[in-house]
Amino acid sequence: MSTAMLLTMLACFALSISVAVSIGLSAVLGIQIGNANMLISVKEMFNAINKFPLAAIPFFILAGNIMETGGISRRLVEFAKSLVGGVQGGLPMTTVLTCMIFASVSGSSVATTFAIGAILIPALIRHGYPTTWAAALQATSAELGVVIPPSIPMILYGVSAEVSIGELFIAGIGPGLLISGALMLFVWLYCKRKGWGKSDGEGRLSPARATLQAGWALLMPVIILGGIYGGVFTPTEASAVAVFYALIVGMLIYREIRPGDLLGIFRKSVLSSAVIMFIIANAGLFAFLITRAGVPDAIGHWLQQVLQSPGWFLLGVNVALFLIGMFIATSAAIIVLAPILAPVAMHFGIDPVHFGLIMVVNLALGMVTPPFGVNLFAACTVARISLDRMVRDLVPFVLVVLGCLALITYFPDIALTLRDWVYGKH
Repeated sequence: MSTAMLLTMLACFALSISVAVSIGLSAVLGIQIGNANMLISVKEMFNAINKFPLAAIPFFILAGNIMETGGISRRLVEFAKSLVGGVQGGLPMTTVLTCMIFASVSGSSVATTFAIGAILIPALIRHGYPTTWAAALQATSAELGVVIPPSIPMILYGVSAEVSIGELFIAGIGPGLLISGALMLFVWLYCKRKGWGKSDGEGRLSPARATLQAGWALLMPVIILGGIYGGVFTPTEASAVAVFYALIVGMLIYREIRPGDLLGIFRKSVLSSAVIMFIIANAGLFAFLITRAGVPDAIGHWLQQVLQSPGWFLLGVNVALFLIGMFIATSAAIIVLAPILAPVAMHFGIDPVHFGLIMVVNLALGMVTPPFGVNLFAACTVARISLDRMVRDLVPFVLVVLGCLALITYFPDIALTLRDWVYGKH
């Protein structure tokens, strides 16, 4: 049964059928082969989305869309540019820094790509950067949307592997800063070598003025993350606070959102949320069936026999996740694989929070690798270019993130030091 399900799912992928439908069709086939009652599909799909932490997903998506329409994104760009825009290559560095700040509220890399890319990709092109390079930079920088907390994939991993979402969030700060710093260093050195960006400081506001203009926008991640780590509200409740705060700032303070704009914002958010929830529902049914067939236990025993040390296990998992991420959406991959791999990782003595960060960072690379990288499609849409044109410029950025992934994998303190300090774990 499990073999037929996997083959069906792969065949659907090859036929370019959507991920959610591919997973759902393979699960339905599994029910038919196993002569089970079709009512199982309804029950398990409902159970998969009937989890309180998942309520954070539509709220964070909505918050990101409100920030984009309400002028918060633009002010964050001006603030980041005031800090790093004065050096050669400052505009690409601004892209990375702005994505990092925006990610601390939105939790979605696709939302970050559209919200920040719509402002910075045209700006990069006007300053003489190649269109393909600007799009590749934006797509890669937006990956921080799922690494810097709050993060939708972290919520999904926490629910699937039964790990504290709060611990995952705080553990994501170290890896997020590492990737941000590495990307900023790379683009600075690359621009120096190419001779790009010598006029990036033109039109830059002073740090004091930019901070004053972006004050309400900068206060948003402070309230959200401070509230979570201070125990004022849970990550799920924080998502609702983010929406409420973004609405107040966008409508009453910046006054860039009119009542008539709300319908479009809500419609866009509902569509994005529905896509993710449909994937979660189908992946939940798929995971239930392969678990009942004993696949996780079989894979776990096989991995323990073949990869007999934590180091080899992590290497094997990273290679597999990188390849899987190229073809399967991050959300679906986490929901299906986390219940299988997390127990095996714990058997090898790997902290489940550390392993969750490895999974999230690795699978997030799938968002910027062909053929199905959603960030690539979003960046191509904004830059109005075809995907094949930007692949060559994308390779160096992917290599930088892979280097960071290796450090995160084999130096767990990058992720766990802050978690241990906050939660008193030694």
